[in-house]
Amino acid sequence: MSSAARRRPYGVKGAPYAFLAPATLLFLLFFALPIGYAVYLSFRKVHVSGLGLGKNARSEVWAGLENYTDALSDSELVNGALRVLGYGCIVVPVMLGLALLFALMLDSDKVRLAPFTRLAIFLPYAIPGVVAALLWGFLYLPDVSPFYFVLDRLGLPQPDLLDGGPLYLALSNIAVWGGTGFNMIVIYTSLQAIPAEVYEAAKLDGATPLQIALRIKIPMVAPSLVLTFFFSIIATLQVFNEPTTIKPLTNSVSTTWSPLMKVYQDAFGKGDIHAAAAQAVIIALATLLLSFGFLRAANRRRRQEAAR
Repeated sequence: MSSAARRRPYGVKGAPYAFLAPATLLFLLFFALPIGYAVYLSFRKVHVSGLGLGKNARSEVWAGLENYTDALSDSELVNGALRVLGYGCIVVPVMLGLALLFALMLDSDKVRLAPFTRLAIFLPYAIPGVVAALLWGFLYLPDVSPFYFVLDRLGLPQPDLLDGGPLYLALSNIAVWGGTGFNMIVIYTSLQAIPAEVYEAAKLDGATPLQIALRIKIPMVAPSLVLTFFFSIIATLQVFNEPTTIKPLTNSVSTTWSPLMKVYQDAFGKGDIHAAAAQAVIIALATLLLSFGFLRAANRRRRQEAAR
């Protein structure tokens, strides 16, 4: 046997690792390394000697859990989390409810112009979040909004959507408008995968379209509903674009309205990257725990239903 033939098995065995190497390298450089560096910064702080003047007046020292305890006791971060919780209670059910409704309507046999309607519902998702927030922000301003002009001509009250409680509805509307189309496509794709024989059997048994939707379609797309709910929770916890873009238009949105805005303000406004890193780690862990808990509960319920 030649030397080339003897070396061939080793080359074949190493081929998968060679294909995985670029993706692994990119993962380490642009995902694992930044996370590790953020965790490292979260355990450090800047120690100032004297008046903070001079070459060695500022030095980075070990802080332990000090940044984490300060973050957990920070009222601005806690209030931001509560605001996001209220925001999510509006966005997630409304967005997923509309996505499911549109998907069921598009899956109906009687629907017309389905490709155009599907594209029209999905199109807002293709618009960048900052552009969408600016668009709706100007529509909310009484001085430039055509809606306020029409209300004024009709003699109807003109609510201020950028102040107080209506602010939550205004911000939620931007998220719902932009995210419903994506979730609708996910659910609609699952509906298209259901065999037509299932519908035919239900119709032979005398089931109405409403009964088919409630008893067949929705239960069979439950995994897609879980997936879209999971993505929606993560997107809600990471809300940043909408309040940041709306902030210059109103005084009701502070620089720490959401937890991520608080992280941004501490890192780039105050220059305290160590406190910002600790807050970012806490937000990431909270997102991971909530996501893991939700998926575990969904899997447990699915196993219980399968065992019946």
